[in-house]
Amino acid sequence: MINALPAISVLTGQPITSYPVTSPGDISGIMTSARQAAIIWAQVDTKQRAKQLACLEAVMLAELDLLTATIMAATGKVKTEVLLGEIYPVLALLRYYQHHAAQILAPCPIHTAPLEFPQARAQFERRPYGVVAVISPWNFPLQLTLSPLLTALFSGNACVFKMSELSVPVGELLVQLLARLALPEGLVQHVIGEAETGRQLIAARPDLVFFTGSVQAGRAVMALAAQHPIPVILELGGKDAMVVFADAHLQRAVKAALYGAFSNSGQVCVSIERCYVEAACYAEFVAMLVDAASAITVGHGAVGDLGALTTPTQFAVIEAHYHDALAKGAQASSPLRLEGRYLYPVVLWDVTHDMLIMREETFGPLLPVMAFTSEAHAVDLANDSDYGLNASVWSKDLSKAERVAKQLQVGNWAVNDVIKNIGHAGLPFGGVKNSGFGRYHGAEGLRQFTYTVAGLTSYSALDDEPNWFPYSEARYQAMRGFIDVMFGSGCLFRRIARNWRELQVFRAYASLNLRQHARNIWIFMFNK
Repeated sequence: MINALPAISVLTGQPITSYPVTSPGDISGIMTSARQAAIIWAQVDTKQRAKQLACLEAVMLAELDLLTATIMAATGKVKTEVLLGEIYPVLALLRYYQHHAAQILAPCPIHTAPLEFPQARAQFERRPYGVVAVISPWNFPLQLTLSPLLTALFSGNACVFKMSELSVPVGELLVQLLARLALPEGLVQHVIGEAETGRQLIAARPDLVFFTGSVQAGRAVMALAAQHPIPVILELGGKDAMVVFADAHLQRAVKAALYGAFSNSGQVCVSIERCYVEAACYAEFVAMLVDAASAITVGHGAVGDLGALTTPTQFAVIEAHYHDALAKGAQASSPLRLEGRYLYPVVLWDVTHDMLIMREETFGPLLPVMAFTSEAHAVDLANDSDYGLNASVWSKDLSKAERVAKQLQVGNWAVNDVIKNIGHAGLPFGGVKNSGFGRYHGAEGLRQFTYTVAGLTSYSALDDEPNWFPYSEARYQAMRGFIDVMFGSGCLFRRIARNWRELQVFRAYASLNLRQHARNIWIFMFNK
């Protein structure tokens, strides 16, 4: 196993520095200190936690240029892509939880029926798991680390995170920025290494694992976590569909398709990787795509649209999908053109579902286009995938577009927009099928970093309950009558009348309930 990880700039190809790999012994110590910090942090009121974490906003804004430069060097993104795809979503989520976390995580009272639960109060509360392990990928190292990390902290957990070995400088900068907040020592910690370090982190038994990455790696994480067992949230790959009807605003849809397929050089889990276009406008739409794609600029110049491939190993997958499609009859807007790490975008059409490019995640700047003939056909094609992360539907008829979108087997959808929906801080994000399970973002996402504890408090002063020992035939008949009153046929008066004798055992409880009911009415009237 290697002892140090070199950090190389994607922009220059030159080494930046190297980082020592975290040892298994160090991970054990990190987990111990994280557990101690988690105990302290869980006792802090949610509003106070939110107030302390909100300070990160000013820290990030003060270091915006440093963040941008560090992420560009680690990923090869153009700087506008860094702002839009990495920094803005984190700031939006930070602001959302600052305002809503306390309400989302507040204890919840539950109505108790007076006959079943006399003199009782029910409620449930949410508690943090303890230590959350966040394992994040190389394509969005800041957003896909900091978003779940902040969610863990807002909900009262400690967090130990491991970034991709390609993104360590971003992780180290993140630790430095978080160190400026008034947080308990050990609350946020960074482990450094490759896949083996991730396995060691899970073996150290965190209380929840949040993993973003490939399907294959996600299955491995599940298998490791199941040994302990540890709950997991998986945000895996996508093969997102874009469905374009002939009545769509075609110029807008063309621009959206290019952005959705080619932003960050296609290295986005919610990239458009399948574009289905209604036959009536198919030829026109393809021609518009090809023409517009030729105007996209590649490189880090003043007007560069597409940056570099973060890792050259991804090119092997992209190349295989491209050549497989051509060999099976697809047409391409241009040959594959790779200059250093800069890969120029390609539109492919006349594709079919027996091609790799329509079945497997490409994660590169290829846009395959296929025709459909009806709403039902479009839905069938879009759902014919092992993935189910995001999708978009395009039509000026919004009722039709939403009708189609609601039939798609995905965790998220948008109408007449693309990718941007996942940046909505209030919307939960996650997938179905091979795209994973669990959610983050929004109220549901925050709650998934907690577990529920239910409680029932009895105020009864009686020395017995109808369901307690000793059992007898009389008690059986009483409970049988009670069930008939609660769930039997006929109006309530008839149910009570036919079980009047059996209900006498409940007289003491009924008396208590009536007195309590009268007291509640008196308090209500007095307060009015």
